[in-house]
Amino acid sequence: MKNLIVLIIAVAAYFSTFAQKDQTKEPVNKTDSAQQVMYTCSMHPEIVSNKPGACSKCEIALKQVKTYACSMHPEITSNKKGKCSKCGMDLTEVKPSPQTKKS
Repeated sequence: MKNLIVLIIAVAAYFSTFAQKDQTKEPVNKTDSAQQVMYTCSMHPEIVSNKPGACSKCEIALKQVKTYACSMHPEITSNKKGKCSKCGMDLTEVKPSPQTKKS
């Protein structure tokens, strides 16, 4: 009987370990959207592009949008300064990686 209880506990521990691994979040990739440079029209903010150019409605040059992210939770991003919805820390401006900077 004692061996059966030990076996049941071992099986339960084995399966709970795999259940927890499935729930863990993948690490954020370096090419996360927070590091991509985005451009928008100052007159038509709904016009958004990942490269510089002109607005399709008014032909005004698109301006680079600042992106802010939490240093603890980089998946939390915003186009305005604010607080992280998970931990309450201040969002900091994300500098684009060198390969995505405008020449």
